[in-house]
Amino acid sequence: MKNFSVLFALLFLLFACNKPIEKENKIVDKQTYIFSIKGTDTLRMDRYNKTAIEGEKPCVIYVFGGGFKAGSRSSESYDKFFNFLLDKGYQVISIDYRLGLKEVQDPAAYPEALPRSIGYAVEDLFDATNYIFANAKEWNIDTTMLVPCGSSAGAITALHATYSIANKEKLSSKLPVNFNYAGIISLAGAIFSSTANLDWNQKPAPILLFHGDADRSVPFDKIEAMGLGFYGSKHISEQLSSIQSPHFFYEVKNADHEISNTPIQDNLNEIDTFLEQLVKEKKQLIINTQVEQIGKPELKKELNLMDYINSNL
Repeated sequence: MKNFSVLFALLFLLFACNKPIEKENKIVDKQTYIFSIKGTDTLRMDRYNKTAIEGEKPCVIYVFGGGFKAGSRSSESYDKFFNFLLDKGYQVISIDYRLGLKEVQDPAAYPEALPRSIGYAVEDLFDATNYIFANAKEWNIDTTMLVPCGSSAGAITALHATYSIANKEKLSSKLPVNFNYAGIISLAGAIFSSTANLDWNQKPAPILLFHGDADRSVPFDKIEAMGLGFYGSKHISEQLSSIQSPHFFYEVKNADHEISNTPIQDNLNEIDTFLEQLVKEKKQLIINTQVEQIGKPELKKELNLMDYINSNL
């Protein structure tokens, strides 16, 4: 009887711990819209808003990961992060984008298919941004406070978006004149260059960079081959430091590509610091943080181009 009572108590506590999450999710207003149709792709966005908090709000635009061949704009794994932002007075808009590598299996096709896929995704992010602009008054969104946040392929997309704006690339002309995002959050992202170099013609929006230094899917530092370059968070941070551009680099030692997901669970305080100080208050700061898990087996860090291609096939 005593053991039964203990089991019942444990089950009750488990139910009680889960119940507030369900209740918290119920107070969130979610609406879905079609923002673009590209060929056979109908692109939708989910807008999350906490209606109990009134007034014009900043907005985080979430861009999911999945190697430009998979992924979803809606997942229970985002709930903690989205509700955190909603409680802070943000709206959250999670978007679709075209998956340009969905059918690509041949490694030889990657040098051509990857930049094309990135271009599709950035164009779709810009289209979503324009759709937000068109509805901002009705939705009570502050268009001067739009912050794309991406995971893996989504982070690559977000970084390319601010790079395109900083360099006045043709694709950025789709956006309103003189528009810039208020900030960028990159979870294991990088910038691909067909010139084996990165050039910032002007300072980008403030950027928060999360990355593991043993990432086998997206370069942590850089990889250059065949006149092409793929530049990860370490290299981007060094460049931003050289031009005194505000950013926050959060480096996780001996970590692989799990850093494309863990920050929206474990690093909400760092995200909050970035949003409050570098985005809202526009503080001119460069922040570098290194974290290392003691006792973790050492991972391979000397990676070549084929290591990255094979890990993404």
